[in-house]
Amino acid sequence: MQSTKARTRDAEATKARILAAAKIEFARLGLGGARVDEIAEKAEANKRMIYHYFGNKEDLFTAVLEDAYLDIRTAEQELQLDELPPDEGMVTLIKFTWDYYLDHPEFITLVNSANLHKGKHLEKSDKLKTASRRYIATIQSLLDRGVEAGVFRSGIDAGQLNITIAAIGYYYLTNRFSGTILFERDYMTKEALDNRLAFNIDTIMRVVAA
Repeated sequence: MQSTKARTRDAEATKARILAAAKIEFARLGLGGARVDEIAEKAEANKRMIYHYFGNKEDLFTAVLEDAYLDIRTAEQELQLDELPPDEGMVTLIKFTWDYYLDHPEFITLVNSANLHKGKHLEKSDKLKTASRRYIATIQSLLDRGVEAGVFRSGIDAGQLNITIAAIGYYYLTNRFSGTILFERDYMTKEALDNRLAFNIDTIMRVVAA
């Protein structure tokens, strides 16, 4: 007979496979286009398991969004920005955000999909609200230390700065296809990406500079 510990491990492994498969499908096709049958097949599970562990398709979408947002929030905390000089910490955060978007294109498409549904799948997630408050507090601490050190100006709202750091990378990548055509330049060559990161850093550091 299988032990309780083994059954727990199997259940956690199955849930992880379902989440991974669902993340791919929701990122590729959105909530409306993704099919539970396809997710179950790719997760090497069955629909009954998906409904047992996650509820309906909308509940699974919520779980995927929560997992995706918590991934980036956790990675941000691992930067340990409080241990860096404020200007170095700010540059580190800008670089991290840009690199994360490049390395996790599914995150951008999931965010797009969440906003297409007006964020209703995030409303009940206390985990995300807690993680987001912690992240904004980290940015605020960075700003406060920068003001104290004389390198940042006072009065900058941490929430607004977060939006700007995210937006200057997010917009570039979500509009890379139309931009490449309309402005007749390849947005995704190494040189173009390096230039964009340098521009992002320069822009944000000018915004916060004393």
